[in-house]
Amino acid sequence: MKFNKSQTLKQIAQLINAEYIGDDNFEILGINEIHVVEKGDIVFVDHPKYYDKALNSAATIILINKKVACPEGKSLLISDDPFRDFNKITNHFNPFIAAKVCFSDSATIGKNTIIQPNVFIGNNVSIGQNCIIHPNVTIYDNSVIGNNVIIHGNTVLGADAFYYKNRPEGFDKLVSGGRVVLEDDVDLGASCTVDKGVSGDTTIGKGTKIDNQVHIGHDTKIGKKCLIASQTGIAGCVIIEDEVTIWGQVGTNSGITIGKGAVILGQTGVTKSVVGGKSYFGTPVSESREKLKEMAEIKRFLKSRKNS
Repeated sequence: MKFNKSQTLKQIAQLINAEYIGDDNFEILGINEIHVVEKGDIVFVDHPKYYDKALNSAATIILINKKVACPEGKSLLISDDPFRDFNKITNHFNPFIAAKVCFSDSATIGKNTIIQPNVFIGNNVSIGQNCIIHPNVTIYDNSVIGNNVIIHGNTVLGADAFYYKNRPEGFDKLVSGGRVVLEDDVDLGASCTVDKGVSGDTTIGKGTKIDNQVHIGHDTKIGKKCLIASQTGIAGCVIIEDEVTIWGQVGTNSGITIGKGAVILGQTGVTKSVVGGKSYFGTPVSESREKLKEMAEIKRFLKSRKNS
């Protein structure tokens, strides 16, 4: 999530009441999670296991809960609760603005796009040309929709990420400040849900077609010309490369990659990253030919035991 204008280290430190290491005027451009950080971003870390990863990431400002040596060219914000203060920064620069109408005045709609009754379109939404948005679709703030996109009824774009910190008093939510981006020629079926990114974008690539009742988690990147069948659940921070086919009732772990041209057969649990150009099946996932061989061997073994 980029700020509308750059901030200084001192300004952000004052906002969250934190000690800092670095020049007062050290430039800050935005905040992001570790997997999408860029130069000028703040990243937060609150566990020693991940200190090195954060300190050596592309982020140039590290919001951390311990005073450590500051890498050259970077700065630190020292906080007793980086999770809380990351939320404070998100809420300050991207506050929730309650809707007063079903169709925001700040939304832009392209030529020849059809909006059916009972559609909600939030603040700063952009919809391209020649789209069809069917009844009861909900499009949250800041979503971006390309040209020639079809979205069927009851689909929701831009709900919050499913991301919580377990505290003694209950689960504390990480505030979502990202977006949903649909590129040109995407089709979404009925009753799909696409969560926005925590700080970046959840993206569905050009020409991808998605069936009814599919869930796509926060910050996931789906490539071009993919096919995803009904009742599939894709976790957060997944990368699905171009021309992947996913059949019905597939589930994935978070943070994995599915390679270009892979085919995931129905009811598979994609528990790890898989390379492209192959077919996969089963839970835990394996190549479909190998899995079918295993099943055949088990069947033969059981039959031999029964006959012995």
